[in-house]
Amino acid sequence: MAARATETPAPVTVIVGEEEFLVDRAVRGVIGAVRSGSDDSVDVHDLDGAALATGELASLTSPSLFGGRSVVVVRSAQNIGKDPAAELIGYLKAPAGDVALVLTHAGGAKGKELLAAAKAAPGSAVADCPKVTRFAERLDFIRGEFRRAGKRADDAAARALLDAVGSDLRELAAACDQLAADSEGPSVTEAAVSTYYRGRAEATGFSVADRAVEGHLAQAVEQLRWALSTGVSPVLINSALASGLRLLGRVGTAPRGLSSAALAAEVGAPPWKIDRVKQQLRGWQPAGIAVALQAVAEADAQVKGEGVSADYALERAIRRIVAARAGR
Repeated sequence: MAARATETPAPVTVIVGEEEFLVDRAVRGVIGAVRSGSDDSVDVHDLDGAALATGELASLTSPSLFGGRSVVVVRSAQNIGKDPAAELIGYLKAPAGDVALVLTHAGGAKGKELLAAAKAAPGSAVADCPKVTRFAERLDFIRGEFRRAGKRADDAAARALLDAVGSDLRELAAACDQLAADSEGPSVTEAAVSTYYRGRAEATGFSVADRAVEGHLAQAVEQLRWALSTGVSPVLINSALASGLRLLGRVGTAPRGLSSAALAAEVGAPPWKIDRVKQQLRGWQPAGIAVALQAVAEADAQVKGEGVSADYALERAIRRIVAARAGR
């Protein structure tokens, strides 16, 4: 995760990684810190590395006629041309005291000489912003956002928010800010998340399926009723149940030792979903998954017209899924 800017920014800040939201936050943090620590106006120059021309760096980092500090942000520094990169490497040996230079770099092999020089610059600071791809990493991100806002959130609340909002970090950060501002007490609870986002993802078939395969009967039935009351099609809910169970089976029978990324490629699901399914597999036996799939197959026919009540068919399937997980 990106480091938060200090009150007195370093003459050179290197932001390494490809997580766009965290990179942007780190850049804004440096600019904000420079502005808050200066009584004069602050000039901000923000440009893409590929657009940096030969000789332009000297102009950008030269002292202002009106005094004050300046911030020079060069994004995607790995794309800087050969001659401008050589100029920048020379500058990094003795950076100007009244300029806060911010370089963002994807972190790959391209431009590695420039990246090494930036990290070695006198007084430089480095912020790492790697891609957040795993389910557990997103939960950590959510908990971190609540800590930034002076709140705590347990795993249940973090999971509920991830279900409701999705995996986009910008949306998750905004949701954490909103919940933290509007929640009383030191903690944000699962109930608070549900109150805010009821009718969104927590009332979809996939959330119903998650609760069912995890063995949470009361929660699964409650969310089923919410999903139905908000207009989610019974066919889609049953499809989500089937999809969740099939993924359990595919992950459960995959070769042992595969990483989440390799397993994701194997079964055709994102790595964060694989991490979640691995946790859901605890307590399941192959025979139980087969029984649960049979229950969903029967419900599929009923929700498509063979049964009297689609609602009853889905609730019965959920109860059979939870029972199958328990070995009954």
